[in-house]
Amino acid sequence: MTGDGAGRLRAMHHGPQPLVLPNVWDPASARVYAEAGFAALATSSAAVALTLGYADGQTPGAEMLAAAARIAQRVEVPVTADIEDGYGLAPAELTERLLTAGLAGCNLEDSDPASRALRDPVAQADYLAAVRQAAGPSLVINARVDVFVRTLPDGVDAVTEAVRRARMYLAAGADCVYPIIAPPGSIARLVTEIGAPVNAMCRPGGPTIADLTSAGVARITFGGGLHSRAMAAVRQLADDLAAATAAASGPPQR
Repeated sequence: MTGDGAGRLRAMHHGPQPLVLPNVWDPASARVYAEAGFAALATSSAAVALTLGYADGQTPGAEMLAAAARIAQRVEVPVTADIEDGYGLAPAELTERLLTAGLAGCNLEDSDPASRALRDPVAQADYLAAVRQAAGPSLVINARVDVFVRTLPDGVDAVTEAVRRARMYLAAGADCVYPIIAPPGSIARLVTEIGAPVNAMCRPGGPTIADLTSAGVARITFGGGLHSRAMAAVRQLADDLAAATAAASGPPQR
């Protein structure tokens, strides 16, 4: 897209209603959601991984960034990319690649996708601060907080730790924080105690868009859920086609 995509995307985090960001996986899916009227889009690293033939968390950084670039360059709405933990790239290099790709924002998570260990929050805040310094206002940073999907030391309260990390990341320059898969009963508390835009996931069996709106979140995403539903439809089409093919072939010839 052209123009101040980051500025437009950032403003959407402060509207009277939450920003609903469909998670897309290729230019075709991105165009469908943009044509449906969504004002911005996000990628899903899990969905992109599966589309490219990888398991979640196993996509090489260059391929993930190239896929995000193809999406951003083929729609006229801002796109923010899920880039996992940054693929070991230095902040300046990562920022340059994101901006060159035409992306308006990114997700950066605070755990290692290989070891699944939480990163030191001070080191993560320093990394986020360096990305912010390199990008200036040209990138909306969504700092993912992984305490609800990783193992914490005994005695550490996950909600308290999520708030602590979120505040550190916001102080480092993040625009929004994402305590991924927070317990539904804790979301409103997180919103209140963090005191800044909070991203929450809408997924089957979890809080609905209406529930999350009532809890006060600023941004709603879907992870790989939309891709999963699309693939379920593809599987049904494949089963129907296989059944029709079998029926047309008739009984075996003797």
